[in-house]
Amino acid sequence: MSALADSLTNPAVTLLPPLLVLPLILYYRERYRNFREGVIIAAGVLLFIINLLIYREVMAGGAPVSGEMQLLLGFSLKLSAEPMGVLFGLLASFLWVVTTIYSIGYMRDHHETHQTRFYACFAIALASVMGAAYADNLLTLFVAYEVLSLSTLPLVMHSGTDAARRAGRVYLVILMGSSIGLFLPAVIWVEILSGTLDFAPGGVLAGTGISKTGLAVMMGLFAFGIGKAALMPLHRWLPAAMVAPTPVSALLHAVAVVKTGVFALLKIVTYTIGIDTLSTSGASDWLLPIAAFTILAASCVAFTKDNLKARLAYSTISQLSYIVMAALLATTLSVSGGALHIVMHAFGKITLFFCAGAILVAAHKDKISDMDGLGRRMPITFAAFAIGAVGIIGLPPVGGSWSKLMIAGGAMDSGVFWALVLMLSTLLNIAYLLPIPIRAFFKPDPGVAPGAASPLEEASAPMRWALSLTAAISVLLFFYPAPLVDLLALIQWR
Repeated sequence: MSALADSLTNPAVTLLPPLLVLPLILYYRERYRNFREGVIIAAGVLLFIINLLIYREVMAGGAPVSGEMQLLLGFSLKLSAEPMGVLFGLLASFLWVVTTIYSIGYMRDHHETHQTRFYACFAIALASVMGAAYADNLLTLFVAYEVLSLSTLPLVMHSGTDAARRAGRVYLVILMGSSIGLFLPAVIWVEILSGTLDFAPGGVLAGTGISKTGLAVMMGLFAFGIGKAALMPLHRWLPAAMVAPTPVSALLHAVAVVKTGVFALLKIVTYTIGIDTLSTSGASDWLLPIAAFTILAASCVAFTKDNLKARLAYSTISQLSYIVMAALLATTLSVSGGALHIVMHAFGKITLFFCAGAILVAAHKDKISDMDGLGRRMPITFAAFAIGAVGIIGLPPVGGSWSKLMIAGGAMDSGVFWALVLMLSTLLNIAYLLPIPIRAFFKPDPGVAPGAASPLEEASAPMRWALSLTAAISVLLFFYPAPLVDLLALIQWR
């Protein structure tokens, strides 16, 4: 049994469940959809168990490493388990299971076509996320990043409408253009300067003699080249992609795409550049105002959106820049807070998108102005929405309060101005999120006569279970964040 457990802690094994389930998804197709969805859930559970075993190994002081896949000119693809990657792997694998359960209800209730293609692309996307999470060098991270972009493109264009095709073009041009035009040159530059693409505690650039100006340019290439982080002005792909079905939106915002972007930036700052190198040079100072502007501007735009998914999309852009700012501040507290915020935001935002899909399927409404009194018809959905909203705002008793507090603490170390930006953003979060459940519960329902009871019209059971679970975990993470915090405490900063 110990030999089996040791083999399962090899990070390369995390690629197997999503890739091995792929032919079964294509075989069962629509004819045997219960089997198709059953094997996906089973693969997701297996992947989560593998990540738990890796977590246990790392917490015990281990550092699991895969073999190397040698490429040309001495370059190689390699995976290894370090605390930040383990955290991301656990998050993505768990939410794969939950999102699949939710998708079953949504896809069937909404009578979506091309469901097999959806699940197949989802599986490939999760394999690429595992590759990014456990990447041991910049090349592996870049390859996983590109595969993720290509595998999620059909999901963005899922409906096949003109709007979906336009969104797909925007998605592809921005994400592939930024990665090939900016991210890849930065990777090549690191290789030229340091002679290696490997990740290492303290970074690999400290002894290379790179100037402050050169490091500032490199940081710009990474910050804007990782377009999935949605730093303005490279944010347009995210609201454009909201034409996709709600489970795809949940995948984009919480499970895979944007989280891979900000995770990649945190990992590069920690293991390629080094937080000491970045903080002492001040090379990221010119990017901090851009991150602050993105935080506030996206929140202001969110306030103007009546479409629920559009408001949530701009909220995500703002919240991602919390993590970007955490990376740019380059302190152990801020970067740890940014890594923790990946998890806290994921549970809060996926809850909100699950609720948006449930409202669309059950009540056929997507505009906030049409949701008066709807909370009395859908009390479970809107109670979960309220919990998710409080988590995004960063208030107790939801887990998002811890990660935002850590980022704010890191901001205070660099100057009170950046902490004030976060505080102002929190007020804007309150202004554009809390009125939604308030009007749903306390405003009169225009579809019901005064004094009459509102009929219940909740979404199907799989959708209710999924959104209730993610909302409950958001609260649990406030009272019991210790497993995540203890894991992050093992990061080797130097």
